[in-house]
Amino acid sequence: MKAFIKSFVLPSLFIVAVATSVSAQTRRTTTTKKTPVKTTRTTTTTRTTTTPKKSTSSKRIASKNVTYKKPTKKVVSVRNVPNRTVVKHNNQNYYYANNKYYTQSRGRYIVIAPKIGFRVRVLPTNYKRIRFNNYNYYNVNGTFYIHVNNEYEVVEPEVGTVVYELPNDYEKVVIDGQTYYEYANILYEKVQVDGTRAYEVVGVIDMD
Repeated sequence: MKAFIKSFVLPSLFIVAVATSVSAQTRRTTTTKKTPVKTTRTTTTTRTTTTPKKSTSSKRIASKNVTYKKPTKKVVSVRNVPNRTVVKHNNQNYYYANNKYYTQSRGRYIVIAPKIGFRVRVLPTNYKRIRFNNYNYYNVNGTFYIHVNNEYEVVEPEVGTVVYELPNDYEKVVIDGQTYYEYANILYEKVQVDGTRAYEVVGVIDMD
């Protein structure tokens, strides 16, 4: 019996002990590697570009503050105006024909910008009606009218009134370094309305 224990039991116990020791050592020396998760942070910067709207400081602009890009304006004068109508304004006679106003000097008729308050009984058929705020304007080649007592009176349009075309003889002017368009002493700025080019009234040149 003692011989059996020495021959089989003791060697078996030794093998089990060695195996247990190796297993424990393996557990101690085995390291689980964790793969680090790389975090990428993206910062989005939003840039807002604001285009400043050019504007005049006041509705009425003194003529001395207005610089015309053309040094002189062409003066149109004719010897006669067929089918002219006399327009009385401030006790002075002016003349109207084909939506142009004239003053008389030295036997000639000189084209002038219409004065506020001029009245005519009939407008040309090519007028365009413009509604802005509480006003119904009638625009004829750059001249604005309202209907008063069966007549049409020349008026200054309100700032913000928009038209889609200017007369061919408009002029470019500079005020405080900004370029505007002028016709009949009315100042316009080029704008976009629903993707369409237009011109917005921004002021009136005060000639006094």
